[in-house]
Amino acid sequence: MISFSGIVLKGRGRGRGFGFPTANLSVSASLEVEEGIYVAHAFFDGKAFPALAFFGIPKMFGESEKKLEAHVLDFDGDLYGKEMRVELQKKIRDSKDFANEEELVFAMKEDLRVAREYFDAKNL
Repeated sequence: MISFSGIVLKGRGRGRGFGFPTANLSVSASLEVEEGIYVAHAFFDGKAFPALAFFGIPKMFGESEKKLEAHVLDFDGDLYGKEMRVELQKKIRDSKDFANEEELVFAMKEDLRVAREYFDAKNL
């Protein structure tokens, strides 16, 4: 199992704008982890939360550095500055480029559906 830990950093706010706020953690560029979308667990405030995570380079937005962005399911709160650990549980798809934001949001909604099925099957 692959795990990332760090302080939640302020990102560009794109995820929140799409309806999928994310906690951003700094990662090493040398990490040998497959880029993609993962079901994950986010640990903070002494609790575990189901999450959906992106690991990779968000090329659609002209970025060139690897990122870990975790969307904590059904969580509405401020995580900036908190210590968080994210454990990637299962890869659900590869990272890909999208023609536009509508395609990206459609894929994110499908990723969320798959993540909910995963956690429901595990009774989490």
